[in-house]
Amino acid sequence: MTRDLTALFDPSSIAIVGASESPTKYGNWLAARALRDRLVRTPYLVNRSRATVLGEPTAPTLASLDAAIDLAVLAVPAAAFDDAVDDAITAGVRAVVAISGGLGERGGEGRHRERAAAARLRAAGITLLGPNCMGVLDNTTGLDATASEFHPGPVSLVSQSGNVAIDVAEHLWDAGIGVARFASLGNCADLDVADLVESCVDHEGTEAIAVYCEGFRDGRRFARAAARATAAGKPLVLLSVGRGAASSRAAASHTGSLVTSYVVLEAVCEATGAELVRTPREAADLLQALLRTSPPPGRRVAVIADGGGHASLAADGLEELGLRVEPFGADLAERIAAELPATATATNPIDLGGGGEQDITRFSRVAKLLVDAPEVDATLLTGFFGGYSRWDEGFEHQEEQTARAMAAVVADAGASFAVHAMFADSAAARALREDGVAVYRDLDQATWALDRIARRESARRCAVPDLPAAEPPLTATGYWPARRVLADAGVPFVAAAEVTTRSELLEAAQHLSFPLVLKALGDEHKSDRGGVVLGRRDRAALLAAWDRLQRTLAPPACSVEEQADLAESVELIVGVRNDAGFGPVVLAGLGGVYTELLRDTRCALGPVSAAQARGLLLSLRGSALLTGFRGTPPLDVDAAADLLVRLSHVAAAHPEIAEIECNPIAVSPQGAVALDARIILRPPDPHL
Repeated sequence: MTRDLTALFDPSSIAIVGASESPTKYGNWLAARALRDRLVRTPYLVNRSRATVLGEPTAPTLASLDAAIDLAVLAVPAAAFDDAVDDAITAGVRAVVAISGGLGERGGEGRHRERAAAARLRAAGITLLGPNCMGVLDNTTGLDATASEFHPGPVSLVSQSGNVAIDVAEHLWDAGIGVARFASLGNCADLDVADLVESCVDHEGTEAIAVYCEGFRDGRRFARAAARATAAGKPLVLLSVGRGAASSRAAASHTGSLVTSYVVLEAVCEATGAELVRTPREAADLLQALLRTSPPPGRRVAVIADGGGHASLAADGLEELGLRVEPFGADLAERIAAELPATATATNPIDLGGGGEQDITRFSRVAKLLVDAPEVDATLLTGFFGGYSRWDEGFEHQEEQTARAMAAVVADAGASFAVHAMFADSAAARALREDGVAVYRDLDQATWALDRIARRESARRCAVPDLPAAEPPLTATGYWPARRVLADAGVPFVAAAEVTTRSELLEAAQHLSFPLVLKALGDEHKSDRGGVVLGRRDRAALLAAWDRLQRTLAPPACSVEEQADLAESVELIVGVRNDAGFGPVVLAGLGGVYTELLRDTRCALGPVSAAQARGLLLSLRGSALLTGFRGTPPLDVDAAADLLVRLSHVAAAHPEIAEIECNPIAVSPQGAVALDARIILRPPDPHL
């Protein structure tokens, strides 16, 4: 359910607790802004020791004010935080923004105090943003309870880091795009990222949402909020961390090392339509494209340049990203050539060949031909446009007028159109931005942005899956307990038996078909240590393998199994990691001993459907191995998908499972069978 955050973003009154006379303190900056905006909402200043601040009278406490307070901003040190919270509860405020630091981020006692304060506020029906945050702003309501400048515009920023939000906002403003709302999450003691995203989806002044978040308390709820933003036509761009240290941690399984926090976010974004980026500049670049460029219906791009160098560089950059710079049909090429001088190139990419300085309006006329052409999905203008006025000031007005004419052509056609401008501060470039065209200073920014919106348009979305009711928790681990749980769920395995003595081995062999495999149990990396012996074709060879394993590894038990015929098979890894925030995340990839070397894997939020599982498998880089490659028969992808579905449902029904995997499974033309299994349980929670 979406929380009512009216008192946070559009309060009728605001009180600054800890208002200060010192220009080095938050309490001073916030008080000055509250007083500046007094015509929009009534400000109150609270200071226990001063009768006035900034020439205005103060009150010693919120409770002593003879007024109803919607929003209280706590700019007090950690030592005064609890008293300020209790004062806010006594005064009956509706929302609290806690700038105060030195609490939950310090751990221990600070975290305990923060949680207790949040619980008291919730019990009183008071919303809390923070603590340890940089404030809140809503340019659509005139609220400014922050310590930085955010120009008005259509993007709402929700950030766990104030500095990162400022960085994104500055990049946006370089493109002439401002901010509708800003909310600094801080420690998320009460309101979290999902709450703020939900509120922005319902906010009329928000056209796009930018999020920076390092951790997700309820990842599934965030995913549902992100999906709702996509459905509402308000694209969400997510900037986060986790590409480095998390992916290099020591893991008990391949799945654990491959499904890092960043991989989880990739799966979330693929499911919900959110866009994952790596840097503040990427966030701003993509937001500009999402706000100013219609998504292309395909990947065919036309390039316009007044210079062969940029034409060729643009073509190379686009094709490296998988976009297509294809020759025009004869009719389109002929009509383009009719607009250009004889020195120009009318094929794709187009080089005006010096035609711009002869007649600057050629740019808009050629642009119209391209945006109207059915064979063109998107257009990229690159290079010198905007720079002609540097040769002769008389060009400036002509360039600006041509820019506006191009923007009108793009708007009328609803075309996908982006511009790389060497002179990004020129009047022509400014005119393009003002009229809603995406303009980038660097060519790689423009090609990257076009590729991202093209991929977005062709992506398939699926609903965030619901989790089933939890089943009785598992307690046993190890190969055979894992195998039994999965087999009960319908995961197919080769015939096998668990044995602890030589006589048990011989008895089991009588009921199995040679050749057999002998596996030493109790060793996570048994294949690396010689603990998996293949191809035992008779009893003598099987006993010899047993004796060798006893001498070298002394395992507590062994598994004797029929050896799968892999002549026409491909080995895959399938697994699930139960992420603390997002729940089960399903992994599929090329498997066996080369899993971590190849790293050809795909992930999705689980549990997955049969269609999703099949889609994961067929989206692998090596998927041709499954569908038939160089005369090999197609494999039973549906059987492999069914195995993955069953695995994902086991993990989803057992939140006590940390990681679960089958590596490898063998997929043949006749079916799929698991050759190994591993379940890792979560360690006990020391706080329970």
